[in-house]
Amino acid sequence: MGDSSEDPSRSRDATGEPRGRDLPGDRPHDATLRFEYESPARARVVARSVAREVGEIDGDRSAAAVEREDDAVVVRVVADDLVALRAGCNTWGSLVEVAERTSNLA
Repeated sequence: MGDSSEDPSRSRDATGEPRGRDLPGDRPHDATLRFEYESPARARVVARSVAREVGEIDGDRSAAAVEREDDAVVVRVVADDLVALRAGCNTWGSLVEVAERTSNLA
C-alpha cells in the first residue's frame, strides 16, 4: 500500500487515502472543516495535495488530520487553545483553497 518512502506514522482512511498522523485525543478544542466536490476524483486530488502537509506544519499547540469521504475532503483540527484552533483552521482552509485552484489548472 505505497512505497517504502512513505511516512510510517501516516494512516489511511477507508478508501486508502492518506490521512496523516492520528490526532491526540487530549486537546480541549477541535473543529471539523468539510469541503465537498463535484466528484470523488476531484476530492481525491485535493485530499492528496493537502495530506502531504499533515505533520509538517503542525505546531506545539495544534495538529490536523485529513480524510477523504467519497466526494468530500474532511480536515479535523485540534488545538490546546482557541487562538491556535483559529490559526489552524485558517491555515488548513488556505491549503485546501490553494489545492483547489491548482487542480483547476491541471
